[in-house]
Amino acid sequence: MTTMGVRGRTWPGRSGPEREGPGRNGPERNGPVRDRGQTAIEFVGVTPLIILLLVALWQCALIGYTYSLAGNSADMAARAGAVAQGAAEAACARAAKEDLPGPWADSAKPECRSEPGLYGATVTLKVPVLVPGVLDFPMDVEGEAAAAKEG
Repeated sequence: MTTMGVRGRTWPGRSGPEREGPGRNGPERNGPVRDRGQTAIEFVGVTPLIILLLVALWQCALIGYTYSLAGNSADMAARAGAVAQGAAEAACARAAKEDLPGPWADSAKPECRSEPGLYGATVTLKVPVLVPGVLDFPMDVEGEAAAAKEG
């Protein structure tokens, strides 16, 4: 007697649930295919690793963004101090925090200094942990810049 199996293949002498044909690891001779749900189990097992990888990538992006913000803030502060006609330090400190997003502006520590022919600024920012404004790493990021004084 011949019965039709999976995809039109014939399996002689089989009936009932055993006629499913070969499983993932070859023909099943003693019963039905037993790898149902295997993909779901593998996905559930790998999901924590995927989430951990995404969290690590997000944190790396925040660190890079903080470096970018610190450099840009120092550049803006140095330019503001270089072109200020009076109260250059106040203009520098104000410009350092002006364009920073809230959590970074709260932790910003600008240092402005006048050098011969240049006006320099150093801005120190805290790196947030996953969500800006909630918790900060004990790591500081510095951005430095200088601009030629304009008379």
